[in-house]
Amino acid sequence: MKQKFIYILLIFFGILLPKQLCAQEIKNDSIQNPMDQLGDVTDAFQENFFEALKQKAIENYELALAALNKAEKAAKSEENKAVVYFEMGKNHTYLKQYAKAEENFNKVLKSQGDRLDVLEQFYELYYQQREYEKSIPMVQKLIPLDEDYKEDLANLYTLTKQYDKALELLDELDQVWGESDIRNALRAQIYRATGNTEGAIENLEQKIDNNPKNEKEYLNLIFLYSDQGNKEKAFETAKNLLKNNPKSQLVHLALYKFYLDEGNAPESIKSMKIVFASEEVDKETKYKVLGDFIQFVNENPEYETELAEIVNQFSVENGRVYEKLGDYYAAKNRNEDALKAYEKGIIQDPDNYNLLKNTLLFQLEFKKYEAAAKLSAKGLEIFPAQALLYLLNGVANNGLEKSDAAIESLETGLDFVFENPKMEHDFYEQLSLAFSKKGDTKKANMYSEKAIAVKVPN
Repeated sequence: MKQKFIYILLIFFGILLPKQLCAQEIKNDSIQNPMDQLGDVTDAFQENFFEALKQKAIENYELALAALNKAEKAAKSEENKAVVYFEMGKNHTYLKQYAKAEENFNKVLKSQGDRLDVLEQFYELYYQQREYEKSIPMVQKLIPLDEDYKEDLANLYTLTKQYDKALELLDELDQVWGESDIRNALRAQIYRATGNTEGAIENLEQKIDNNPKNEKEYLNLIFLYSDQGNKEKAFETAKNLLKNNPKSQLVHLALYKFYLDEGNAPESIKSMKIVFASEEVDKETKYKVLGDFIQFVNENPEYETELAEIVNQFSVENGRVYEKLGDYYAAKNRNEDALKAYEKGIIQDPDNYNLLKNTLLFQLEFKKYEAAAKLSAKGLEIFPAQALLYLLNGVANNGLEKSDAAIESLETGLDFVFENPKMEHDFYEQLSLAFSKKGDTKKANMYSEKAIAVKVPN
C-alpha cells in the first residue's frame, strides 16, 4: 500500500525522476517504487520531501520550500539533491522568485545534463517573465528532444521581431509537416506586423507567374487573400492551383471550406475525403475539418450518411474522431448513438480522459454497469489520481450489487477530492448506498448525514 501511495504522489505532483527510471518504466511497462530507484534515502529525506509535495499541492509554497531545505540536508546523493532542486525551482516560480528559480534549475542541469522536463520548466520561467530572448537558446536545446518546439521557436522569433528567421522556419515546417492553421496565423501576424500584406501578395503572384506549378506559393496566396477577407480571390486562386496541379492535396484544405460556404456539399465532401486520406495534412487540422463538417451536418441533417462514411474513413487513425461524432449525437440528445460512438473511440484511444469520462457517464445512464466497472478500473490504471473515476467505479459496482468493491473504490477516491463539494456529496451518497446494501445501517446513516452536511453550491 505504501509503494502504491508513493507512486500516486509522484504521478500526481509531477516531480523529477531520473532518466534511467523513466526508461525502465517504459521498457518494463510496470510500476515499481520510484523511491527505491533513487537509491538509499533517509527517513528524514523521504518525510520532508513528501511534506514539501503536500504543501505545494495546497499552494503553501513557503512551507514547501522550508521542507525542501530540510530534505536537501538529508540527501545522500547528487541525484537526490537534483530532485530537491527541481522542486525548489518550481516553488520559487510559483512565488515569482524568478532569480532563485533560475539558480535551482541551473543546479539540476549542471548535475543531470539537458533534461526535457527541466528545460521545459526553464522555458516556462523565462516566458512568464517575457524574457523571449533568453527563451530562444532554451527552446533550441529542447528541439532535439521534442521537435514540436520548432513552432515555439518560430513564435519566439516573431515576438523578438526576427521576422525573416520566423518566416524561414515556418516555411521549413510546412514542407515537413504540411499546412497548419497555427503557423498560417503566425505568418499572417508577421505580415501585419511588417505592414506589408500587399507587398507579400504581389511577391507571391509574381512567384506563381514564374512557376505556375509552385503549390506552396499558391497556398500562401490563398491564405493572404482569406486573411484580408477577399474570399472570392482566395477561391479563384484555389481553383487555379487545382487546375495547374491536379494532384495537390493541400489545396483541398481551402476548397472544402469555400464549397461549404457556397452550399455545395457534394464538392465539399469530395475535398474533405481527400484531406482525410492525405498524409500531408496533420491530424489536428483534420480534426478541425471534421468539426466544420459536423457543424454543417447539424444544420443539414440530410448529410448524416456522408458524415458516417467520413468518420469510418478517418477513424482508423484515432479515437478522437468518434469522440467528435459522439459529441455531435449528445448535443442532439441522441444518447444511444453517442454511447456507441464513444465506445468505439475509447477502444482506440484509451488515454483520452475526456472520451473515457463521457463513455462512462453514458454507460451508467444506460445501466451498463458491468462495462462501466471494467472500463473505469482500466481508466484508473492510467489516471490513478482522478477522483471522478473512483466515483464512477463505485456507482458501477453499486449497480452490480458489489458493495465491497464499491466501498473500496469510493473510500480511496475520497482522498483525491479537493474543493469540490458536489463531488464530495456524491461520494458520501454512494458510500451510504453501498453500506446500506451491505446491511451496515450504522455506517450507511453516518455517510448519509455527511452527504446532507455538505453545502453544495446552487
